[in-house]
Amino acid sequence: MNKYRKEKKILCMNAVRLILCAVSVLALETLPAGAATVMPDGKGEKVICRGYEAHTSGRMVQVGQTAPDFQATNADLKEVSLSSFKGKKVILNIFPSLDTPTCAMSVRQFNAKASGLDNTVVLCLSMDLPFAQKRFCTTEGLDNVQPLSLFRSQDFVKGYGLCLEDGPLKGLAARAVIVVDEAGKVSYTQLVSEISSEPDYDAALKAVE
Repeated sequence: MNKYRKEKKILCMNAVRLILCAVSVLALETLPAGAATVMPDGKGEKVICRGYEAHTSGRMVQVGQTAPDFQATNADLKEVSLSSFKGKKVILNIFPSLDTPTCAMSVRQFNAKASGLDNTVVLCLSMDLPFAQKRFCTTEGLDNVQPLSLFRSQDFVKGYGLCLEDGPLKGLAARAVIVVDEAGKVSYTQLVSEISSEPDYDAALKAVE
């Protein structure tokens, strides 16, 4: 009898595991294309970085919530806060480093597309030093975006959950785009699941129309 109960218990446990696996697979299949996966182990969200699985420092901000204020450093080494742009639509173009082709391309693309936007500012955020950001934008002739360095911005790291906690680019920012409306509310987000891929420019621009 005890043996029968033990075998029955094992069968029940296996059935539960199969059901949980099926639910997990279904949830992953229903994620939007390009969306990152929220990890249940406290490691934030999963992205692919140079072929390796990496995790962000926390859950990304959600559409509808107030965008956490933060300060970042401009080319003059002065602190600029997100709240100083209240009343404007703000596109946050976040990426690991300007010294990678995809990151550089994202800045060029947003610079070209931002010229026709009304009451909108594009902030390009990375851990690059302000000097490197200024040199890149000056050399490229990019004046429709504002580069800001996150190299000493702990409030951004804590508030947005976009610092890579592991993987080859550990310590840098993940690739993401966040749109904040005139009232300071998040109206659009994209955490790019493959860091080497470009963000969805058209979707971000549509969010500020």
